[in-house]
Amino acid sequence: MRLYRLGDEGEAVRDIQERLAALGHDLDGDRAASFGAATHRAVVAFQRDRGLAPDGAVGADTWRTLVDAGYSLGARMLYHRVPTMRGDDVSELQRRLNALGFDAGKVDGCFDADTLRALLDFQANRRMAEDGIAGLAVVSELDLMARATSKDGRETVRERQWLASLPSHLAGRRVYVDAFCRSEDESAACWEAAVEFAAVIQGLGGHPVFSRSADTAPAESIRAQRANRTSADFVVSFAHPRDGVAAVFFFASAHSHSAAGEKIASAVASAVGLPSSGRSVPMLQDTRPPAIIVATSPMHASVGKAAAAGIRDLLATAGARA
Repeated sequence: MRLYRLGDEGEAVRDIQERLAALGHDLDGDRAASFGAATHRAVVAFQRDRGLAPDGAVGADTWRTLVDAGYSLGARMLYHRVPTMRGDDVSELQRRLNALGFDAGKVDGCFDADTLRALLDFQANRRMAEDGIAGLAVVSELDLMARATSKDGRETVRERQWLASLPSHLAGRRVYVDAFCRSEDESAACWEAAVEFAAVIQGLGGHPVFSRSADTAPAESIRAQRANRTSADFVVSFAHPRDGVAAVFFFASAHSHSAAGEKIASAVASAVGLPSSGRSVPMLQDTRPPAIIVATSPMHASVGKAAAAGIRDLLATAGARA
């Protein structure tokens, strides 16, 4: 889709405004179908709330997230399909299943295989039709068990266990190393940082696994999916700042955040001299292991070396506590 920003007009802008207003954002001062200052502020607020780059423009990522935000659990039937169903209703289903002990994985709003397995387990446990469809019957059954949904979900417990079991060394640990490649400059610079990072990790006894080769540029979503097939313990990615904001990012959205990712990001951010912050992008959202993105420019080998030192220091601290 095209990019909509300050000054644009038309029915697409009206649709954006209506969706923002339905979510409670204040658009007073802007005419209908006119992307004015109030709409810009509302878009920025929405992007910040959803872990997106707060640039105030509505592109493909913001539009998809805006559409997803309009779904509430029970308004439509949810099931596993290709392309994957996404939305706030899926996030709510995942949150409720996790809180009841049915492991739906990360609360990311994507009806994936983990969510399907959790739903089927729930239906079997409640002696319901095991069709893998979350319709009104499933929502009603979840409502009957609502008291239990205030408990910490399985994804939260899993990340706490991950943090509690941190070793004091990298020996034997699989680290998924990713270099963003949205342009030739980014591809080359981030590859340099990733190679240096991997060399240090390997020297410390770890097993680095690259997301791509030096001369390929697969999409971010494809690289994220590959991370899930490598049985990596965690993911470290290098990128140029998408919106000019340099930071070490971990997964965070309006519904969930990665405590383990935040811990890793904080340690690496301290080592590379950047702040840490939550974001919701495929490399953070779609990966099962804890993941971070080191986003800075200029990007060079010393960034990779410093990031590896941050990982080393985090594990050394964990060993000292043990």
